[in-house]
Amino acid sequence: MKDFLKKLGFSKPDEMEQHIAFKAQRNALIFLWFALFIWTLYESYKVYTFHTQLNLLPCLLLVTSTIIQLVSQVIMSHNAVKDDEEAPKIPPILKQILLCIIIVAVIVTIGSIIVVKVIRS
Repeated sequence: MKDFLKKLGFSKPDEMEQHIAFKAQRNALIFLWFALFIWTLYESYKVYTFHTQLNLLPCLLLVTSTIIQLVSQVIMSHNAVKDDEEAPKIPPILKQILLCIIIVAVIVTIGSIIVVKVIRS
């Protein structure tokens, strides 16, 4: 099977290819968070302006993708340095940005739910 994959051009990436792949994945994740945040705001705007039904999908995807990323980063950091006293920490600026995104998404979702309930009453 390995020979077949090598003939197709698949091989174990070197450090430069791994670094490029990491950067691409990071950029894709940032785009995902930004797009889901904008989608969450748009859905909340639609609920408030046009009194449509609330769509929680963008907020759910935003929160779950953020949680999965944070948890996997903590687990992989812990596994990488089991012998050290202290595992590497998540950069503080990243924590602040992610926390702000999560807080705004939750506030917008809760606000939309309240607006829908008030309008329907």
